[in-house]
Amino acid sequence: MNVGEVYRAEARAVLATLIRLLGDFDLAEEATQDAFTAAVERWGDDPPANPRAWLISTGRFKAIDRLRRRARFDRALGQLALLLEADEPPPDSDLPDDRLRLIFTCCHPALPADARVAMTLREVCGLTTEEIARAFLTRPTTVAQRIVRAKAKIRTEGIPYEVPARDALPGRLATVLHVVYLVFTEGYAPAAGDAVVRADLADEAVRLGRLLVELLPDGEVHGLLALMLLHDSRRDARATADGELVLLADQDRSRWDRARIAEAATLLRKAGGGPYAIQAAIAAVHAAAPTAAATDWARIVALYDALARTDPSPVVALNRAVAVAMRDGPAAGLALVDAIDGLDAYHLAHATRADLLRRLGRADEARDAYTRALALTRQEPQRRFLQRRLGELQPVTDDSIGR
Repeated sequence: MNVGEVYRAEARAVLATLIRLLGDFDLAEEATQDAFTAAVERWGDDPPANPRAWLISTGRFKAIDRLRRRARFDRALGQLALLLEADEPPPDSDLPDDRLRLIFTCCHPALPADARVAMTLREVCGLTTEEIARAFLTRPTTVAQRIVRAKAKIRTEGIPYEVPARDALPGRLATVLHVVYLVFTEGYAPAAGDAVVRADLADEAVRLGRLLVELLPDGEVHGLLALMLLHDSRRDARATADGELVLLADQDRSRWDRARIAEAATLLRKAGGGPYAIQAAIAAVHAAAPTAAATDWARIVALYDALARTDPSPVVALNRAVAVAMRDGPAAGLALVDAIDGLDAYHLAHATRADLLRRLGRADEARDAYTRALALTRQEPQRRFLQRRLGELQPVTDDSIGR
C-alpha cells in the first residue's frame, strides 16, 4: 500500500483522532498534512505495519513542533506544547470511533444548522467547499465562512469533542442522521463530476450508520441504515461498463446486492414509522419487485402519502407525483408536478416534467424541459443521459399531431 492509498483510506480517521488529541481543528488539519508529507519522505515502498498509528503519532509531534515555533509570538502556545508533550494520548473510551465523536461535535446544537452540515461534510468526509456549495446550491465563499465561524465557536465556547451522554442523544440525533444521509446522497448520486456513484462516500455513510445503530438503536437510526443499504444495493447496476447512467426501470436486477436487501429488511422490522423508515419501505417495495413492470405502485403512492404527512417537502411531492404517474398515467403525474412550488432550481424536477411530457407525445414542451434540466445539471453522466433524451425527441409536425 503506497502513501496515496493510505491517504484515501485513512486521512479522515487520522484527522478525527488528531482533533481529539490536540483539541483544535486547524492545528489538527495542519498536523495531518505534515504527517502525510513526512510519510512521503520516509516510507518509500515500505510503509509501517500500522500506518494509521504512525501518522497519528507523527502528526501529534509535528503539531507540538508547530506550537513551539509559534511560542515566540504567543507564550501560551509554548505552554500548550509542553502540556501536549507531557500528556500521553488519552485512552479510547468504550465508543472508540473518533469520526463518530467528530460528527457529534460538528452537529452540536450551539452551531447554526447550516454550519453543522457543512462542518461535518468538510471535516468528517473531506468534501471540498465547492462540493458542499453545489449540494447546498450556494456559493463556496458562503460555505467557507460558515465553516470558519463554526470552528471559531467550537474553540471559543469550548464545545467538547465527545459523544454526548445517552440522555442527551435524542435531541442531537436528528441533525446527525440528516448529515449522514447527505453524505450518502453525495456518494449515491453525486451533485457533480464524472461518476454515477462515489463509492467512498456511500461506504463511509453506511459505516457511520452502522456505528449509530450500535450507539443508539433508535427506530429512525434503523430506518436510515435500511434506506442507505437498499439504495446502495443497486450500486453495481446503476451504470454501464463505460460509466453511463442506467435508470431504475432499466437496471439488471440480478446485479442488486441481495445480502444488503436482506439486512435492510431485518432493520426495517425495528424501524418504526419515521421519515427514514418510510423512505426505506418505499425502497423495499422496489427491491421486492422481480421486474420493473411488477412494481406495486399503489403501495408506493400510499407510502408517499404517509411521508407527505410526516415530512412534507417539494421533493417528496415530486417523488409522489412520479409514483402517481406510474400508477395512473403521465397526465395525472404531470398535473401534480405542475402544481409544486419551490423546485425551479432543481434539475430533477425539470427532468421529471420532461419525461412525462415525452410520454404524452408533447415533444416541443419536453424539449424545453429537458433543456432546462440540462442547464442545471452538473453531473456528467446525467448530462449525457439528458442529451440523449433530447436527441431522441422528434419535432412535432402537423402530420404527427393527426396520427
